[in-house]
Amino acid sequence: MLLVNAYPNGESPLMCAPGGGVHPGSSLPDNLAREVYEETGLTITVGAPCLVNEFHDPGGSFHQVDIYFRCMLSGAPDIDPAWQDVDRVVNRWQWTSRDELADIPHKPDSLGAVAFGAPGAISYDPLEPIVR
Repeated sequence: MLLVNAYPNGESPLMCAPGGGVHPGSSLPDNLAREVYEETGLTITVGAPCLVNEFHDPGGSFHQVDIYFRCMLSGAPDIDPAWQDVDRVVNRWQWTSRDELADIPHKPDSLGAVAFGAPGAISYDPLEPIVR
């Protein structure tokens, strides 16, 4: 599984799956493929959804719904070490195994179970508090 750190200047060790915002008039899979390319330079084929996760701020008004998809690489798995994402926010990439994930701070909490679980299943992770 590919993880990225998208905290400016690496101010947090938290890793997450690549992704981001949607462009109006573009499908979620098309947006994900664009975001992965912008953040890593990798080309992917987007498969079926596998996780719906809600992040929220229990003490505020923030509420975000994320939809995760199973993906396959369409090309080589190598990321050019000099690659910079379009917004210059992603500062680290990491391929990780199920065992390695246990030692990596990441969100959402259910990401490992979904990524390394049974293909075809879809999970729902409601109201996970956002990390500050």
